[in-house]
Amino acid sequence: MSTTAEKPNQIHHGRNVKRFREMLGLKQEALAFELGEDWSQKRVSLLEAKETIEEDILAQIAAILKVPVEAIKNFDEQAAIVYFNTFNDNSFNNGAYNAYNCNFNPIEKIVVLYDEKVALLERLLESEKEKVQLLKNRE
Repeated sequence: MSTTAEKPNQIHHGRNVKRFREMLGLKQEALAFELGEDWSQKRVSLLEAKETIEEDILAQIAAILKVPVEAIKNFDEQAAIVYFNTFNDNSFNNGAYNAYNCNFNPIEKIVVLYDEKVALLERLLESEKEKVQLLKNRE
């Protein structure tokens, strides 16, 4: 019986650079331009295929993307998926974060507003009647 040591889940720096670049909406050509004259779209593409990227290049890319170097080095997509899948979506079952307990009857509020509007219109009508009466008295 032979035992093989399972390779630990290694983080792919190039893939992480690509993910961060795409999240920021930056094209390979733009990243190459920011990295300098020696860089081209093809070279950035080859860089994104590398599992491990040199520290100095990684620092340059992190500065351009405005993310910490550790974010590129340590980002693990599978761990992120597992992390976000641990949350429950409570939006449909009135969970603790999305609970909304209405302490008044909205229809009653609408009726009150309607009554106020009717009273306002009645006062306006009375005012107009008084104006008409004043004009008649002038003549």
